Amino acid sequence: MKNRQTKPDPESVAAWAKLVRTSGTLLTNIEAQLKQNGLPPLIWYDVLHEIAQAGATGLRPFEIQQRMLLEQYGVSRLLARIQKQGLIERVDCTVDGRGHSVAITSTGLQMRRNIWAVYGPAIERVVGAGLSKSERAVLIELLGKLTDAD
Repeated sequence: MKNRQTKPDPESVAAWAKLVRTSGTLLTNIEAQLKQNGLPPLIWYDVLHEIAQAGATGLRPFEIQQRMLLEQYGVSRLLARIQKQGLIERVDCTVDGRGHSVAITSTGLQMRRNIWAVYGPAIERVVGAGLSKSERAVLIELLGKLTDAD
C-alpha cells in the first residue's frame, strides 16, 4: 500500500483546529458543571447510557469498549469505579459461562437521570441557544459528512 503524503489545505487545518478546540471547550464546560453539582464525569453518563440501552441483559465489557471506542484497560478500570459506586453490577453471561455482562442498577438509573438533569440543559444552552434550528441542521449534515467520509 502506497503512503500518500498530501499537504493539507490551510482551511482544512483551520477547520480541524476550530472543531477540536470547540469540542474541548464545550466538554470542559460540561465537565465543570457536573463537578459543581457533585456528579461524576461525563464518561460515566455515556457508559450508563449504553448499558441502559442494552436492557436487562446488559453489555459485555468488550461491547462497551467497541461502542465507546475505548481502550480495553481503560474500560476495565472505568467499570470497576462505576461498580464500586453501586451503579452497575456484574451479571453472569448466559451465552458464555466464563464471561460476564454488566447491567445498570436502579441506583445507576437514578444517577443517569441526575447527570442528564445537568447535561441536557448544558447542551441546550450551548447548541440550542447558540444556533438556530436551520444552523443546527447544517451542522448535523456537515459533521455527518466528516464521519461518513471513510
